[in-house]
Amino acid sequence: MNQITGGALLVRALQAAGVEQIFGLHGAHIDPVFQACLDTGLPIYDTRNEASAGHAAEGFARTARKLGVALVTAGGGLTNVLTPIANAWLDRTPILVITGSGMLRDEETNTLQAGIDQVALAQPITKWAKRITSAAHIERLTAQAIRIALSPPYGPVLLDLPWDILMEATEDSGQLPYGAITSAFSAADTGVVSDILGRVARAERPVLLVGSEASRGDAADAIARFASATGTPVFADYEGLNQLAEVEADLCGGLLQGLNGFDKAGLAPDLVLLFGMRFGLNTAHGSPTLLPADASIVQVDPDARELGRLRPVDLGIQADVATTLRALADAAEHAGKTARSDWPTQVRGQIDRRLNFIRNGSTSTNALLHPFAASEIVARHVGENSLVLDGALTYLWFSEVASSIRPKRLLCHGYLGSMGIGMGTALGSQVASLEAGRRTILITGDGAVGYALGEFDAMVRHRLPVIVIVMNNQSWGATQHFQKLAVGPNRITNTMLENGRYDRVAEALGARGYYAEDAKGLEQALSDALSRDEPACINVRVDLDPIPPEELILIGIDPFADPAGNS
Repeated sequence: MNQITGGALLVRALQAAGVEQIFGLHGAHIDPVFQACLDTGLPIYDTRNEASAGHAAEGFARTARKLGVALVTAGGGLTNVLTPIANAWLDRTPILVITGSGMLRDEETNTLQAGIDQVALAQPITKWAKRITSAAHIERLTAQAIRIALSPPYGPVLLDLPWDILMEATEDSGQLPYGAITSAFSAADTGVVSDILGRVARAERPVLLVGSEASRGDAADAIARFASATGTPVFADYEGLNQLAEVEADLCGGLLQGLNGFDKAGLAPDLVLLFGMRFGLNTAHGSPTLLPADASIVQVDPDARELGRLRPVDLGIQADVATTLRALADAAEHAGKTARSDWPTQVRGQIDRRLNFIRNGSTSTNALLHPFAASEIVARHVGENSLVLDGALTYLWFSEVASSIRPKRLLCHGYLGSMGIGMGTALGSQVASLEAGRRTILITGDGAVGYALGEFDAMVRHRLPVIVIVMNNQSWGATQHFQKLAVGPNRITNTMLENGRYDRVAEALGARGYYAEDAKGLEQALSDALSRDEPACINVRVDLDPIPPEELILIGIDPFADPAGNS
């Protein structure tokens, strides 16, 4: 029989599973995989940091709705990729991380890039982590890892392959133990769907809250149809916002946090449909701030552990969110339209008051561009491209306008809240968007972009036309706001970033750079960057002083209260 190396077996197993590209960074311990990719034509998008490779795998997985694969070397390669693994773990993103390690024969010899248990480091933040100790097991265990990653609830997996196992030559049986993946998604049964519709019909003030699981299944059409048939306003967490673009304007509540103040206005919802949105930070941890204490709650999630995590629910359903939403929309349309005129109008009035409050305050007291005004300008240019948001103030401001646009994907911080994910995530998202001819637009802060400026080089080398918009307030804005409010403006320390010509950094690495100081300059830069099929950086100066409403709410201040304390 023919001989085949462990590296070649790994690549063959990946290709058999439908993997069409890898994100990684070269190292000697994983060179056998690079050589096998060269022989088979499997492209590797190499980044300038392993963290970016991991985030790129995330960005690809979340944009393409497929498995993302990251390949990193031993030691520092593995420790660098732990942040994206943790991010994928908390956000339920299916990625496979492949790491090299020292030779088995060199165990406990103090050799290079060894001395740590890489599998043990990864186990707490993966669905499954395994070291492969024989080339004969590579295809079988790779198949197993991918099945686990793509089984709901999704998540990251890790395979650790020692250098000598990747170089090991073994007999090629010619039999592939694994083929393409097929996924079966189950909806709630018809009886449960009827139960939900009955609850909606009996409710006076129902709301539908959708999260990232709805976005994962592309449920925008079903959400719009259900909302229209039942007169139910829809709100979303950050990543779910791109699922609201087809919802009728009067039923589109936008960002979930827009429910703040409904109780004080006597408009607290009496039925909350929580679809693919987990209890936690985005729901004020189940407190009555957003979800009234006496509201009936129906929760649908693929992970039974999430049902009623922080407060009791009246009906908890373990099922695929998007598939259940489609079944619910079909049944609602079949039942006929529900007359519910006052409630949607009241919701729209509350949301409009919120946006008008923000918009009326969006003129800066100095000559700098207000970040909300900058967000509105960017929103007008997005079209059906994909969006990535990075940086605390950046995504808080942009989330106020996101529900009115139609990005193909909207990716942002998840539960880890890690800054600096944007460059890698946007790189992977752009790879996933190439075939469809769409761009990825990264909107980031000047603090967050500094984590991975070197990835402009990767974008240029791989001809990935990402547009990076840096909302530059010359500071770590959110933490500086915290310092001012918590300890006083005379205690500002280590939160200033005055040296911010990121457009020139991009130019030095081969990308196109733009600098804008006002609305007209930002409009012109965006129009020109979108007309060119190349990576670009738009560095726009924005005002630091304005504080997003949600940042104030997080620290216990009601941004919509008048001086007397009334909302």
